[in-house]
Amino acid sequence: MTKIKDRPFILGLGGTTSPNSSTEQALAIALKTASDAGAETALFGATELCALPHYRSDPVGLNETGKALVDAVRRADGIILASPGYHGTISGLVKNAVDYIEETASDGRVYLDGLPVGLIATAYGWQATGSTLAAMRSIVHALRGWPTPLGVGINSSGGIFKNGICADNGVNDQLRLVAEQVMRGSHRR
Repeated sequence: MTKIKDRPFILGLGGTTSPNSSTEQALAIALKTASDAGAETALFGATELCALPHYRSDPVGLNETGKALVDAVRRADGIILASPGYHGTISGLVKNAVDYIEETASDGRVYLDGLPVGLIATAYGWQATGSTLAAMRSIVHALRGWPTPLGVGINSSGGIFKNGICADNGVNDQLRLVAEQVMRGSHRR
């Protein structure tokens, strides 16, 4: 019988080129919920995303940031993926990071097979939040992951994030819930 880990590892992946973006702040709030519930967490955000070269599936190899991302994905018991909605879909920066998951194609656990994946989309308006969440769900399905029932769409045009705090209680509740769903799924693994 496989021992269930007492402390799951939840990887937060996403953001923009700015560490203070609403996307990264929303992701950090969700990760704090997971941490408060007992998870070990890691945030792979703006600094790391910007250090990733364009993904190449050739013998050139990965830089240290790419290796760290792939190692974190391999360790993960759950993932929270966050992207801004750029022109109706996920950003190229986040998509590039997701492409690194290809490095797990020959692992015992291929891609995100069986992992719970919480989704967060932020945009300056409602239209891009829905289409970005739909794109993220499709990507997670293609990578054999399990998107959580709740995906959080956030209209960040009103400046609701400041210094790591979200002024909208409804959004805070949704960010907590998506993290809780990832945690529940991580314990089922």
